[in-house]
Amino acid sequence: MSKKILFVMLIGLLVMPFQTNAQIKTFKEPPFEFYKVYPGDSFWYIAQRYGLDYRELMRLNPDVEPRNMHVGEVIRLKPSAPHHSTFEDQVVQLVNKERTSRGLKALTHRADVKNVAHKKAQDMINSNYFSHTSPNYGSPFQMLKTFGISYTAAGENIAKGQKTPQEVMNAWMNSSGHRANILKPEFDTIGVGFYHGAWVQMFIKAR
Repeated sequence: MSKKILFVMLIGLLVMPFQTNAQIKTFKEPPFEFYKVYPGDSFWYIAQRYGLDYRELMRLNPDVEPRNMHVGEVIRLKPSAPHHSTFEDQVVQLVNKERTSRGLKALTHRADVKNVAHKKAQDMINSNYFSHTSPNYGSPFQMLKTFGISYTAAGENIAKGQKTPQEVMNAWMNSSGHRANILKPEFDTIGVGFYHGAWVQMFIKAR
């Protein structure tokens, strides 16, 4: 039986750099919990804009390198903001909510597939690309096989720059190709990866 494969790509979002000679528009406190890093940003600049102590901002984001902030990276502005380590599981919950509301079976978030999706998200940031084909791992299907994942069907959704699980799910569900992956009845397993603003969903029908 030939393997049935399906993957689609989310169009990248354009971001406008701020003007360095423009006056900083400030807020007494952050109007939202998350912030997406733009070109030229620093913890000091973001803290100035949102009325924060830059040292507190660094404490809230210990895994962000202050001298090497990635454009599109998502950082926390408030202690109440959930840590991004929960984002992957939140995406799975949103996927399964969409599926079960349509009478489809929920997907299993399998650790080995999640690991591959996370590595793909890391790879997109570290190797500075936005594509289903990795310069290091090849296609999603080659990558799954490299990591020992067996499947009869597979698919991948990618995105970059969305600040929250709900935001990226809205983008995917508003795209017919991405929505088709999320709602494909044949799929039974999912792996979700998030890294510095890059999002990856990998779907398979397990053997």
